[in-house]
Amino acid sequence: MKFLLVFDFDHTIIDENSDTWIVKCAPERKLPNGLRNSYQPGHWTEYMGRVFVYLGDNGVKEDEMKRTMTTIPFTAGMIELLGFIGENKELFDCIIVSDSNTVFIDWILKAADFHKVFDEVFTNPAAFSSTGYLTVQHFHAHHCAKCPKNLCKREVLKEFLDKQLERGVSYTQIVYIGDGGNDLCPVMFLKKNDIAMPRQGYTLEKKISQLAQSLSPVQCSVLVWSSAIDIMSYLKLLVKE
Repeated sequence: MKFLLVFDFDHTIIDENSDTWIVKCAPERKLPNGLRNSYQPGHWTEYMGRVFVYLGDNGVKEDEMKRTMTTIPFTAGMIELLGFIGENKELFDCIIVSDSNTVFIDWILKAADFHKVFDEVFTNPAAFSSTGYLTVQHFHAHHCAKCPKNLCKREVLKEFLDKQLERGVSYTQIVYIGDGGNDLCPVMFLKKNDIAMPRQGYTLEKKISQLAQSLSPVQCSVLVWSSAIDIMSYLKLLVKE
């Protein structure tokens, strides 16, 4: 009896978007209009690449970025939830699938000592170049028309489950916790026994309810959360069963 918990990162584990938070490091804590307006839908990673070049050009160093990123608040109740999962690791495998990047997630989880809670993190690879600039790459290439071109979370989840099956690990239930539009694709992959936990008032919740209204609801159960304590209450019920 093992459960798989799949977490998004921005606006789910942390209460902000890590990519927009880094702008606090920029001169006057803002980006020039030309750069800000250069974003094209579906090409966020390329946009962030340009943001990192701008920060590097303005002399923003790794330690300053790290200091800024580790001040991001966790979502309400998340510290308690991750503590609970950490104490019950024999029951829960726990992964992150995020459109952030490896450097940001690593900094934030390690600063709060939560990196051991997660078995794997799937996100865009990032690293500092020899000149001290942060660079970011696409997580993978895929053929899903619904998702941004650098990341289809359904494909990541499917590949992870296939690999686990090869190792002889299968899950009683998958619990998917997220907030954004790019979390809908993996939620639609979930089966009847699984559960989607969209954050209240965010895009994922709205998209799931639109599907229900158009009479093509998701297969899995849906439980909305506003504080991570709601998620913990549900997991405690699972553990009791």
